Amino acid sequence: MSSYPTPALEHVAAMAEAAAADPARAMALQGAPGCNSHRAALEYDAASLPLPCFSFEDALEAVKDGRAERAIIPIENSQHGRVADIHFLLPESGLSIVGEHFMAINHALMALGKGPFTAAYSHPQALGQSRTYLRERKIVPMAYADTAGAAAYVRELGDPALAAIAPALAAELYGLEVIEHNVEDAADNTTRFVVLAREPLDPFTLAGEKTMTTFVFEVTNVPAALYKALGGFATNGVNMTKLESYQTGASFAASKFFVDIEGAPGDPRVDRALQELAFHCKYVRPLGTYRQARPRG
Repeated sequence: MSSYPTPALEHVAAMAEAAAADPARAMALQGAPGCNSHRAALEYDAASLPLPCFSFEDALEAVKDGRAERAIIPIENSQHGRVADIHFLLPESGLSIVGEHFMAINHALMALGKGPFTAAYSHPQALGQSRTYLRERKIVPMAYADTAGAAAYVRELGDPALAAIAPALAAELYGLEVIEHNVEDAADNTTRFVVLAREPLDPFTLAGEKTMTTFVFEVTNVPAALYKALGGFATNGVNMTKLESYQTGASFAASKFFVDIEGAPGDPRVDRALQELAFHCKYVRPLGTYRQARPRG
């Protein structure tokens, strides 16, 4: 908690105390109070008790050690792509995806003064989503651990020439003035969050519902291995909505892949596709099957 700017500490302490009193309702998130993950937690479950954590690792650890029943983590943004580190952290966390949530992202420029501003602090994702806005005003983007934490940091610095890009809620919490709403470059700016828990959902309890299944795999290091591994999804009519590669380690010998498909194990088409995939892979690691929050396609 000491890693937060001073203006955020009181809010963090109060929210942590509430979550500790009722961990079954606690939902861990990365960021200071007022960040987009805070908003997402309350949109996904209005009865939840958001538990701010300084890093993604801290949020996942809070679920693993029982201080929170679930965590809500941003995984990708429509304008700025995947959230850094998440593809590495999720497979190793031991947690399962049990839900997803899509949230429209509206950034506000906030500060102590009226401007002009020399720099604006925010999470790199928010800075990337507001790149054109900042360039046109010759405001230097400055990376910070999260959006609301950046707002608290600007409050702590007390410099009227500095601003933050964060949800409007952060301005309320930290006594900043919103200079301009909706500074994101795209009106349809949307972030997808996943909800994580210690135990996976049983796919059979989701029968008859639209579902997503997420997993990671690594193909054997032979020619055309990926082509062969993915063929079963095409021949069995399983829609793959995401396929992203990433590297771990320094060998660069083989990529790992992060995948979303429509459907669930237990569906014969999905089972056949996964069996064929496994035949061509070193491993296939399921990360969860869960209700589809938004139709694909």
